[in-house]
Amino acid sequence: MTSVLIVDDHPVILRGFRRIMEDAGVETVHEATDIVGGYRLFHRLRPGMVVADLTFRTGALAGLSLIRQIRALERDTRILAFSMHDDPVIVSRALESGATGYVLKDVPAAQFHAAFETVRAGRSYLDHDLATRVAVLGLAGQRAPLADLTARELQILSLLGRGQSYQTIADGLAVSYRTVIGASASLRHKLGVRTLAELIHVAVSQGEGGLTR
Repeated sequence: MTSVLIVDDHPVILRGFRRIMEDAGVETVHEATDIVGGYRLFHRLRPGMVVADLTFRTGALAGLSLIRQIRALERDTRILAFSMHDDPVIVSRALESGATGYVLKDVPAAQFHAAFETVRAGRSYLDHDLATRVAVLGLAGQRAPLADLTARELQILSLLGRGQSYQTIADGLAVSYRTVIGASASLRHKLGVRTLAELIHVAVSQGEGGLTR
């Protein structure tokens, strides 16, 4: 494998990734800082491996759609999800979307390198702690608070948690104000809250473990 695509919107992450790739002997590293750019580069270059973040400035978990699109286009591409999310529900979603492995951003460089090399060799990767939590989640049939939300609902919940108004969210996501209102109503129903203030409280309380970087 001579080329890898990384999709992440943090310059520091991109610089660190290039150094690790040099140590791994990767000849060419392609970079994209958003979902659209990442998919376009992949479609044009077809690198053998993709390392993708899950969360971008536009909202929560947009990287899941990129993973699904890449997997639909090339079944054999090796995809490593690279994220700060340690919620087992989100890890499960990434794997179900087509990620070959999942590694957290706060791991030591040596552990990231091990994850990269494992996925590069065509094997799945998930560290023991995350694997255990994902397994327990599946065996128990547990439904976490965010488990039933759609990707769009997670995105809007994340933006509400950042203090954005309905109109700002609508403008940022290029959807109608009515769409955001409808999603908010659906979120309140699914999360068992009655008011916008309660919904925002849920968004903020979930932020550290499940919604924000």
